[in-house]
Amino acid sequence: MINKLTIPLLSLSRPVKRMMAMSLDIFLCVLTVWLALCLRLDGWVAMQTTYWLAVGLSVALALPIFGKIGLYRAVFRYAGVAALVTVTKAIFIYALFFSALLSVLALPGVPRTLWVLQPLLLLLAVGASRAVGRYLLSGEYLNRMDGRALAHVLIYGAGSAGRQLAGAMSNNREMRAVGFLDDDERLHGQVLNGLCIYNPAELASVIKNLEISDVMLAIPSASRQRRNEILKQIGQSGVAVRTLPGLMDLAQGRVQVEDLLDLDIDDLLGRDAVPPNPLLLGKNIRNKVVLVTGAGGSIGSELCRQIIKQGPDKLMLVEQCEFALYTIHRELIRLLMDQDQDQDQDQDQDQDQDAHSVRLLPLLASVSDEGRMREIIHTWKPNTIYHAAAYKHVPLVEHNPAAGIKNNALGTWCVAKIAGDENVRDFVLISTDKAVRPTNVMGASKRLAEMTLQALAADVVSEGRNTRYAMVRFGNVLGSSGSVVPLFRKQIKANDPITLTHPDITRYFMTIPEAAQLVIQAGAMATGGDVFVLDMGQPVRIIDLARRMVELSGLSVRDEASPNGDIEIKITGLRPGEKLYEELLIGDNPLPTKHPRIMKAHEEFLPTTELTPRLQALSLALTVNDVPLIRTLLKELVPGYQPDGEVVDWVYLSRAGAAR
Repeated sequence: MINKLTIPLLSLSRPVKRMMAMSLDIFLCVLTVWLALCLRLDGWVAMQTTYWLAVGLSVALALPIFGKIGLYRAVFRYAGVAALVTVTKAIFIYALFFSALLSVLALPGVPRTLWVLQPLLLLLAVGASRAVGRYLLSGEYLNRMDGRALAHVLIYGAGSAGRQLAGAMSNNREMRAVGFLDDDERLHGQVLNGLCIYNPAELASVIKNLEISDVMLAIPSASRQRRNEILKQIGQSGVAVRTLPGLMDLAQGRVQVEDLLDLDIDDLLGRDAVPPNPLLLGKNIRNKVVLVTGAGGSIGSELCRQIIKQGPDKLMLVEQCEFALYTIHRELIRLLMDQDQDQDQDQDQDQDQDAHSVRLLPLLASVSDEGRMREIIHTWKPNTIYHAAAYKHVPLVEHNPAAGIKNNALGTWCVAKIAGDENVRDFVLISTDKAVRPTNVMGASKRLAEMTLQALAADVVSEGRNTRYAMVRFGNVLGSSGSVVPLFRKQIKANDPITLTHPDITRYFMTIPEAAQLVIQAGAMATGGDVFVLDMGQPVRIIDLARRMVELSGLSVRDEASPNGDIEIKITGLRPGEKLYEELLIGDNPLPTKHPRIMKAHEEFLPTTELTPRLQALSLALTVNDVPLIRTLLKELVPGYQPDGEVVDWVYLSRAGAAR
């Protein structure tokens, strides 16, 4: 019944709702004047002319004051403590004018104590009307009636973030907060906003008694070690874990239940990211012209986000995928608009960092198109180039080797040579750990790309050029387009088996923002021909990562020990070119740098005089898609490249089959 009444009310226009609120307040003015007279005269009274004059005076004062204070701009169903404070303020101002006018007019038969009683009654009536409106219109009433049907959740953390989250959840029709968990022993057993605060040590019994389905982490200031301890404890309880967005979202009041993340990607790493060095971040970017190739990819787009924060003069976005370029361009425009608003609020902001001066240039181009790339670089003459354009998916490149080598190796050779011809100051290649002793075409093509930069860097000194070439090598990034994390999440959400190629496979992992920041900082330390290697901590067994994701989703792994588990981990076998483990160094004894997570390696390479004719021969083999010859030439070019398995190029195999 109430639901049938509230839905039409909520669908009315704002002017109509405002008129209804004003009509309600007129009625309350009439009612409270009459009630005040009854209380003062100690009995039920009939309204007389002078009494109606008092009513008219009350209405004539209340509506303008309420409107000026903002009562008719507030939304009833979201009215909270702040709204009640506003009501109190409005009634106080009203009482001052009402008492003054009653004293001056001295209406016959109207007791002077009316100016005390009526405002008090009006305060109670208006406050109660707003509270009832919130209770009915916001769905709290229906939530109470249907409480058993809602998902019951606990909020871990009874601090400001937890209280704000509880407030945001009060209007949610899918889940209901039924209590807090907090490490502070002094709070155990206390009640906060109507919810009891429980001891985390009693989590198992609380989950059972309150039928908990999810635990929300609202502890943004907790250390990574403490978060890992909490996640391990919750993971053993069979409930799903969600976490809050960043602190800035909390501070700016943007927390919504929809913003709760299934799992913080950083929690999967199990370690803290090292804070970036601001001097290194800005060295090659601030007030300079910067170009990013592959700007729409996982790493390229994050590089663009980090670069924008450092205040470049121009940022050139080079991308061959139209939709990816459009997407990152629109995102960066919004980011610049947000920065403009922040700077408008701070009049002392350094003008050199004014985001108004940043010019975005979205440019459709392939890095293999020499004419187009030369045109772009010659026109705007960038100071720094971050070369992130690459095909990175190992099985796909193995099935399409010619396209992969053209883009990854020859594309890098093309852009790097043009950068040298145009005297670009810094050229930074984003490489991969798969370039170390590669077993696949993707890794070999990236190692060949590194070698082209090393050869060009060696020529810089002899030819008197200024370009500093550097490359940054790191492993997998969590959450990227090719990462296992999004795939595992989809499989868990669909209750499908998690597909894993081998039970012993291990990988190095890093978050996308951390990787992008380290790339920028490494490039700032380059002297020429540097091969930087990022310290990515300890490698992670993928099967352990999968188990952790299942458990933190409130489910269990189905295996021989737990045949009744929820999610099965299915072993599918290694894909073409896939390795059990990755390495970051070809040689030994890497040198430290002034950044604790960045090392410098020494790798062998071929000089330009030897490399150029071999690249030309490789290019001819790519043109005719002679895959066996391509693999042979790659083995001669890239030391340590050992192809794993037979040729799997689809075009080559189809042609070979047709010839037979």
